[in-house]
Amino acid sequence: MHNHEQDTPERHRAAARSTLVSVAVNLLLTLAQVLAGIFTASQALIADGIHSLSDLIADFVVLFAAHHSKKEADADHHYGHHRYETAASLVLGGLLLAVGLGMLWAAFQKLQQPESIPRVHMLALWVALAALVAKELLFRYMLAIAERVRSSMLIANAWHARSDAASSLVVAIGIGGNLLGFPLLDPVAALIVGFLVSRMGWEFAWDALHDLMDRAVSEEEIAQIRATLLATPGILGLHDLRTRRMGDLIAVDVHLEIDADITVEQGHDIAVAAGERVMGSLPVLNVMTHVDPVRRGGASG
Repeated sequence: MHNHEQDTPERHRAAARSTLVSVAVNLLLTLAQVLAGIFTASQALIADGIHSLSDLIADFVVLFAAHHSKKEADADHHYGHHRYETAASLVLGGLLLAVGLGMLWAAFQKLQQPESIPRVHMLALWVALAALVAKELLFRYMLAIAERVRSSMLIANAWHARSDAASSLVVAIGIGGNLLGFPLLDPVAALIVGFLVSRMGWEFAWDALHDLMDRAVSEEEIAQIRATLLATPGILGLHDLRTRRMGDLIAVDVHLEIDADITVEQGHDIAVAAGERVMGSLPVLNVMTHVDPVRRGGASG
């Protein structure tokens, strides 16, 4: 078995840095939106502040997972703790789904009683627009870091920030419509965004659930692993190539066919070289190899 030690410290530093920035932004937005919502009589702005609070909860989930996923293997977790990230993605997906369904429910309630929406103060619109800009900038910052370090957990959290930006857009449209005398614009826009947020949460949760059930990597990645192994000098063939996700890393099991006439040491060296090649080309945690001796032109032994 060959262990992967690729850029893990950088990934954890990136996770901590981007998440702390998100915590600071969402804490300020939560306070500003709730206080402004109370002052301007805007229920939508108060609700958006509560949505920002859900991002704070998500950030703490990410920090918790990032802290635990970097732990080394121990007596109870021989392969390390990488799946804390997958579990965090599952939690974030569930959180997105819950927030989206909450937006849908609130929109239906408003559609049934449009006359109950009070007229708000212009300040509410400016606060909503400022929150929209802040959340969109936060999303772009977090997504750039997440894609650079290839972390599905950070990508999920970045899109959570984007869903909050969408919520602020709904609030801005609703407040603008309220000021112009069209209160129904708020619940109609909320229905659309609530559906999008719910679908996004479902997709994240579903993907994380499959990864926790040892889903294989994509066909393209499997083909790349196969090609890399076969390109290793001394490898005559392979079979029973299997993969599964471990957080954002990949675990590989494979039977390598090696010349039966060489020494055990030579066969071992070839298997080690094959594993190192794979880990150098893809984010692979480990390669578990089984050597099958074969006669050139004959069957495996």
